[in-house]
Amino acid sequence: MKIGAITIGQAPRTDVTADIMDIFEGQAELIQAGGLDGLSREEIADFQPKEGDYVLVSRLTDGTSVTFAEWHILPRLQEAIDTMEAEGCRLIMFFCTGKFPETLTARHIPLIYPCDILDRLVPLMTKKSNIICVTPSPLQLAQTEEKWRQYVDKVTSVAASPYGAWEELEKAAERVKDMEADLVVLDCIGYTQEMKRMFEEKTGKMIVLPRTLLARVVSELTDLKKRG
Repeated sequence: MKIGAITIGQAPRTDVTADIMDIFEGQAELIQAGGLDGLSREEIADFQPKEGDYVLVSRLTDGTSVTFAEWHILPRLQEAIDTMEAEGCRLIMFFCTGKFPETLTARHIPLIYPCDILDRLVPLMTKKSNIICVTPSPLQLAQTEEKWRQYVDKVTSVAASPYGAWEELEKAAERVKDMEADLVVLDCIGYTQEMKRMFEEKTGKMIVLPRTLLARVVSELTDLKKRG
């Protein structure tokens, strides 16, 4: 079964698939594409966010990260959607927790956004309606808090990139440890299972990891279970 996977950075996202493909139990063929595919770092530099832009952070195929404004890649994302639908993908999942405009459409298949899953499930997971969101860039702190205030009573955002030094993630976990919130959302598809385990161990709090949550929802939707 073909499933599309669109990253806002460059495909393939081997860092993500390393954590999720076991969930599909070998029953899915993943077709990947990225919003920055084929672009050089110099070309991507022209996409730097300006004041008022929706800020995105993603990974390039060389393992480094880039920060850019969403609107630059929207036509490229639509092209990827069209191609995947033509190739027979049953659905398309996005390897990004950001919010995307409704102008991105597929004619006949679902587009599965992690943010839509998180928006609905996270409020059910926090008894205090008080969460911490870990986000890659300081440029995303305000937009992250503005978004989550629509769904919970209190949110505190902390910047620590999944594409940077491990020590910075540990420092973020130490900050989170003494905060009153009862749930931590690692609010980027780049955070790994290893990072989730570290946050759990250092904070003692419940941790939500978007990449595995997304994969489990998609697995349920497509019934990718081995039949006896």
